[in-house]
Amino acid sequence: MTAIITVRLPNGEVVPRLGQGTWQMAETPALRKAEIAALRLGIELGMTLIDTAEMYASGGAEELTGEAIAGRRDGLFLVSKVLPSNSSRKGTLASCERSLKRLRTDRIDLYLLHWRGSPPLSETLDAFEELQQAGKIRHWGVSNLDINDMQELTRDPRGNACATNQVLYNLTRRGIEFDLLPWQRKQQQPIMAYSPIEQGRLARHKELKEIAGRLNATPAQVALAWLLRQDNVISIPKATAEQHVRDNHAALRLKLSTEDLVALDRMFPPPNRAQPLEMI
Repeated sequence: MTAIITVRLPNGEVVPRLGQGTWQMAETPALRKAEIAALRLGIELGMTLIDTAEMYASGGAEELTGEAIAGRRDGLFLVSKVLPSNSSRKGTLASCERSLKRLRTDRIDLYLLHWRGSPPLSETLDAFEELQQAGKIRHWGVSNLDINDMQELTRDPRGNACATNQVLYNLTRRGIEFDLLPWQRKQQQPIMAYSPIEQGRLARHKELKEIAGRLNATPAQVALAWLLRQDNVISIPKATAEQHVRDNHAALRLKLSTEDLVALDRMFPPPNRAQPLEMI
């Protein structure tokens, strides 16, 4: 079996560079068994980083994740997120308790602020620190924060403890390469890329299919391999079927040549100026 490549968090802990997402899971009851089976297969294949959030299916994705990881909690790196509307100190503490209950666990490995809300960052950090001291979260981070927000975060003395910033990043959404990605690389802080296949749209991209055909791969595998080649990027594709999980895992074996990368840059040009952070 192909070994999972890893990335080191700022505190030194090593986590998989290829994980599993759960956005839009637990929304269709008929798919529940297949979604649970997919998550469990991913764990068996070494994709032990699982990302979820209180927002996904209004807590349903956390409940589904909790069912999928029952009896498998040790060795997993579990990520969840607090909604900005709940990100006051008191609200964050309460949200975490609800997430722990839905996930059927006593700890979350990485707890993220889902995006910036009206509560000041300092209040959210107060809660993160309190949760860490209580052993309810092991690390904290953020999501959907642009470079100005990240620079503000680091002005707080506690900001250097931020483990990651989870953002939209794929071949069609390369804006972070101009400023945010290099800045986080300098901070030795990995990016966690959500929607690495652009919600399936890259799997149907005509020109990408041509490159994939030459490589005996699928377009989705090419898109994932393009992200996985970067040593400070964690990818969290969602898969709702076991074959889809195997296809994602197979992207680890795909090596893109310089010629391939040049062709992808031509197809999906990198940014030449600063752009607002994209979200979906």
